[in-house]
Amino acid sequence: MDTQSQIHYDRIAEAIQYIKDHFQSQPDLEEVAKQVHLSPHYFQRLFKEWAGVSPKKFLQYISVEHAKKILAESSSSLFQTALDTGLSGTGRLHDLFVKIEGMTPGEYKKGGQSLTIQYTFADSIFGKILVANTEKGLCHLAFAKSAETSLKELKDRFPNAQFLEQNHPFQNLAIHWLMPKGQAPSSTIPLHLKGTEFQLKVWEALLKIPSGHLATYGHLAQSIDKPKASRAVGTAIGANPIAYLIPCHRVIRTSGVIGEYRWGSTRKTAIIGWETAQEGR
Repeated sequence: MDTQSQIHYDRIAEAIQYIKDHFQSQPDLEEVAKQVHLSPHYFQRLFKEWAGVSPKKFLQYISVEHAKKILAESSSSLFQTALDTGLSGTGRLHDLFVKIEGMTPGEYKKGGQSLTIQYTFADSIFGKILVANTEKGLCHLAFAKSAETSLKELKDRFPNAQFLEQNHPFQNLAIHWLMPKGQAPSSTIPLHLKGTEFQLKVWEALLKIPSGHLATYGHLAQSIDKPKASRAVGTAIGANPIAYLIPCHRVIRTSGVIGEYRWGSTRKTAIIGWETAQEGR
């Protein structure tokens, strides 16, 4: 994405936030377009190019009622089947193309002392990202608030590592997937993650949630045979270091409310709505 495309996403995010804030009044196209300082015609075209559906249809996809409907489906045997074996088609992409390897105790406890981490910034369909890797795989992918803040978060996670700002093929696999009309990577994206055994188990479970589907914290707790650990599961989800590829955005509250997200509730809403539109749900 070029700079203009980033501006487009920022406007779309602003529109989505406005739609969320005024959901009860069901704002029409003209009202939302005015909020982002665009003509209704241009805004409609811009939004449809990004989401694949009209703003009106997108509004339905991010409603509490629609989320509850998807959760109801997910709580049936369909969800368990997805966790056990994955689904055919695009829903299995994360399961098929993302593989997790935990860091060794030495790498974990020494703050990355033995690691050289390469990183780069890039634009994506959901805003600017910071993506980083070790020689074994991606160790960090975050939506960037600002270059300075995002880089500090990465370095705080690995305080003793060596850092190089340079591109790497591992990064490109993820970046290409997060481009407009992005396609599944040509090979598996390896992840090299710093996490406890419990966190890694939760993150692996997240990979099983198909695109266009949603789960609750209780669903995830049950899927790892820890039905009483919903709160701990929520904490592990909040610590997920790999945005989008580990789809923690697909976990919402039982009430159907989308809820908080490490990289902003508006972005979570945008991703859920966009994925739902792509799956034609």
